Amino acid sequence: MQGSSTGNPFVTHCAKLLLVLLAGSMIGFGQQQPASSLESALADAQHAQATGDYAAAANDFKQAVRFEPAMPELWANLGLMQHETGDIPGAIASFQQAIRLKPSLYVPNLFLGIDYAHSGRAKEAIPYLLTAERLNKADPQAPLALGRTYFTLGRFSAASQELERSIALDPKLGPAWFTLGIARLDEVEEDARIMSEEGKESPFSGVLYADSLAKQGRFGESASLFKTLLDSKPQPPCIRSKYGFALLRGHDVSGAASAFAAERAAHPECGLGLLGRARIDLDEGNTDEATRLIRELWERDHGFLASNVAVLLEGLPGEKAESVAKTLATDVNLPANLRSALESAFSLSGSENLPSNLTDRAALPQPSVWFDANHSAAQDYADGHFEQCEHRLSSAPVPPNADKLRLLAACAFFAGDNQQALQAASTLKVIEPHSIEALYWSIQANELLAFDALAQFQELDPDSPKNHVLLGDIYHQLERNDDAEAEYLKALSLVPGDHAAMVGLASAYLSANNSKGAMEIAQAALLNSPNDPELNLILAEVLIGQHQYADAQAYLAKSLQVKPQMLPRVHALMGKAYAGMGQTPEAIEQLKLGASSDGDGSVQYLLSRLYRQIGDTRDANDALDRMKEIKQKRESRGYKEVQDPDLSPLESSVDRAPPP
Repeated sequence: MQGSSTGNPFVTHCAKLLLVLLAGSMIGFGQQQPASSLESALADAQHAQATGDYAAAANDFKQAVRFEPAMPELWANLGLMQHETGDIPGAIASFQQAIRLKPSLYVPNLFLGIDYAHSGRAKEAIPYLLTAERLNKADPQAPLALGRTYFTLGRFSAASQELERSIALDPKLGPAWFTLGIARLDEVEEDARIMSEEGKESPFSGVLYADSLAKQGRFGESASLFKTLLDSKPQPPCIRSKYGFALLRGHDVSGAASAFAAERAAHPECGLGLLGRARIDLDEGNTDEATRLIRELWERDHGFLASNVAVLLEGLPGEKAESVAKTLATDVNLPANLRSALESAFSLSGSENLPSNLTDRAALPQPSVWFDANHSAAQDYADGHFEQCEHRLSSAPVPPNADKLRLLAACAFFAGDNQQALQAASTLKVIEPHSIEALYWSIQANELLAFDALAQFQELDPDSPKNHVLLGDIYHQLERNDDAEAEYLKALSLVPGDHAAMVGLASAYLSANNSKGAMEIAQAALLNSPNDPELNLILAEVLIGQHQYADAQAYLAKSLQVKPQMLPRVHALMGKAYAGMGQTPEAIEQLKLGASSDGDGSVQYLLSRLYRQIGDTRDANDALDRMKEIKQKRESRGYKEVQDPDLSPLESSVDRAPPP
């Protein structure tokens, strides 16, 4: 019977390696009685393995270990074949026997760890994977498996370190890049949780939440929150510029210009103020002045401009963004290395990519300013020379204290060296375990490193619709709707009509309050899948938003077939529809069933109103209290946990699972 394996190339490689070891181990067994039978069993196993019949190969190796039970390589090969056929308990037993006979064998240690992890025994897997990594430092599979196992255990920092090690050994290892991105996002979530508990009143927490509002397209709310933080002490850097960009995206150009001018007057080291002014100049057609400001920033600090210049295009329509990008990247008045950096930052075709944070930042050209040995790191920072500041602090012979670590994290982050910023923040956490500023820099650096890793994952297979949908789902969970829409559209450009991409795009449009776009995509997709519960759910939500409650009912009825974790959302929408039609008892019943889907407090608010309509003051007040609690938790965190990427983008409450 043919095995169920997909023919994992790495398993095949390991099996060949073990056969070589086995050939060496058999020297001296030729004079024994069962030698010919053993050789026959091995020949049959090798043939079956070569033809992909792993079940037959497993049976042949079972015969072989009966002839020679003291040969560890035989047990290891048997375990590999059992692994490939899905007989994980059998594989574990075989690998255990191989290790008992010869603890220094690499393959059984590695696969015993992998199989323990896949069996839900991650803690037991760790020692074997550590041993495998120690036995073979050149194979990226051991740190990959170890990183994924740490991820399963929620040890995200340790997972990232191992995954980076595997990537250093094989930069084209897609699963490592993907898992690294998710691990870093989960570390962001963990840091945000701690910040919400220990520093929710801190201006650093407030800035992160205002940033997250802007990423969700809620620019008015973001600007309002930034405004309350402008006089905060201590003050996170570049807060006026962030305020200015929120105003600019909310179409308050004069307010944005004032904010950028105020930043340049109070904190000239913050180049975001110059970039904000350059963006306004570009919008107004003052290209010469914009390029002058860009060149000024480039001469001040290459890393800062390279890592921040993309903000010039945020919010611009596609054709306008492309036109502005090409105009700047081809301006002959700018230095060639600056034009190359702009091409890379704007992702123009034919550009030479700048080094990623996980590779060689030394390849970046150095700023034209002279390194002044008499300056201090603080003076470098005040002058906007962040790379110099970082170099001065990181190369100092004495380890930096807490104050210097704070400065190092800021300088490294603004220089675009997120790895160094994260390292400084992590060290600061050790020195000051309750440092809110350490969490602030850790969150920001980890988030950018996460997106860099996910971009690297996508770059390995840029024409994969599945990968675009996968990344779209992740961005949608993070409420980065613009990024999610872009990924779904890329998938649809490769495979028009792709069902998963259409569901994702309609859902992302809905989250961005683009009800027209959501309805058009969902209706088009329903032509091929009229009973699809997720598409019906999207259409129902659009209709409810348009107060067409009766029309929504038919779509809601089909939505009841969604996955169980999505049912509370269906019930919540049914409750809103009944409430809109004046059927209060039915509305209350459905809203109570949908309460667990209430992410913003709207369900509890509506319940409170309905309870008051029927004179139930106590339940009305309880619902109002629950609404306030939900809103407070949402505002105090500002970051959303990444869920299982294999699930629908509509699902908001699922069990965690390790990424593929």
